[in-house]
Amino acid sequence: MKTGLRKIAVFLTFLATGFTAGAQYRTGYQSLYDSETVQSFRDHISYISSPSMEGRMAGSEGELETARYISSVFKKYNVDMLSSDDGDLFGLKTDSGDTLRSRNVVGFIQGYDKKLREKYIVIGARMDNLGVSDMSVNGEKTRKVYYGANGNASGVAMLLELARMLKTNEILLRRSVLLIGFGGSEVLNSGAWYFLNRTFPEVENIDAMINLDMLGTGSAGFYAYTSSNQDMNDIVNSLSKELQPIYPELTSAEPYPSDHRAFYDRQIPSVFFTTGRYAEHDTDKDTEEIIDYPTMERELEYIYNYSVALNVAEKPAFSTSEELRKNRFDETVVPYYDCDYKPAFFRHTDPRYFLEKWVYQYLKYPQGAVREGIQGRVLVDFVINEKGKVTDVKVRKGVDELLDAEAVRVISASPDWTPGRFKGKTVKTGMSLYVEFRLEKKGTKHKLKIKK
Repeated sequence: MKTGLRKIAVFLTFLATGFTAGAQYRTGYQSLYDSETVQSFRDHISYISSPSMEGRMAGSEGELETARYISSVFKKYNVDMLSSDDGDLFGLKTDSGDTLRSRNVVGFIQGYDKKLREKYIVIGARMDNLGVSDMSVNGEKTRKVYYGANGNASGVAMLLELARMLKTNEILLRRSVLLIGFGGSEVLNSGAWYFLNRTFPEVENIDAMINLDMLGTGSAGFYAYTSSNQDMNDIVNSLSKELQPIYPELTSAEPYPSDHRAFYDRQIPSVFFTTGRYAEHDTDKDTEEIIDYPTMERELEYIYNYSVALNVAEKPAFSTSEELRKNRFDETVVPYYDCDYKPAFFRHTDPRYFLEKWVYQYLKYPQGAVREGIQGRVLVDFVINEKGKVTDVKVRKGVDELLDAEAVRVISASPDWTPGRFKGKTVKTGMSLYVEFRLEKKGTKHKLKIKK
């Protein structure tokens, strides 16, 4: 009991000093030039991955202290709490017959739209890591701590600062937001599974999920994985048309098994933001020194923009790559994101180049549509065959005969592409393109959005 009281006292002392405990882990004068956001990231990661947390194994004191820390920061940022300060405790039987005891921390931001405020976007990050391992080296006992600065103190830090930004701008949120620190993630995503199957009674009202895991090594890459969900990809593509501090690479290969899997199993559309695997992953070298804080700040701004766009968008449909293939193309066609080597338009695999250099150049707003004031978005499916030719161009979601025909015309007239490759073979590749026709008072304007 005394030991427990001593830990609580230390934690309260940390809170009283304004979250400055991380300062003891900083070196040099770099922190003098940090923005407030980077300073917060440093404080969060320094505390969560500190030696006293002993690697935050599921069910450990370190995981409990992390849960308390998340709760305290949520409260500091005026986020409403749906769990206690210690989180919601749960127990699950493991394959070994033991009972895993862990916890989830749940914050809540109310949406403003009376019709959508009972719908939810879940944003989550795993709290736990591998803990410690005791071993004997040359006859001497030694303890190895898996600090988990990037895995996943970085994701928790991103969750906390994202909570601050969303709460500050809650007037923009149509749906309500659930912000969750998941426990037991290293044990078959237990916290996410328990939340969906035992704790939360309104799972059918969760419209989508955003997972944040390993976001601290952005200089090596920044990725978004959606299981090739077309609607979730649409938001990534729409944001690519706007000025962003950083852009994620959409990937069809899952970078790492994480909590999004539990939501996917419940057929909830999900996006997983990560900087991917790294050399120090699951080792005792996963410390704060490897964290790229400036890039994390840019990732935060992008993920915030994505979160708001997802929150106000139409409900995304749940779809898999196989459904995509069956519903829109024949079985011999491989969806764009599933290709190992994606089709290239004049050596450019980014479809934005096709839009800028071909579609934008040759699209003509039909005069009949201008006179009638017709505008909207036309969704066109097409196939790039094994020879690189554009074939099977057809409207999947039309607006008007004039606009539909013009969208089909300009895409059908495309020069040849370099075909895509899948499993070492040249294949037919299925793509979709949103062509947006928009009228303005002075003249006309058209915009195009890609949906791959």
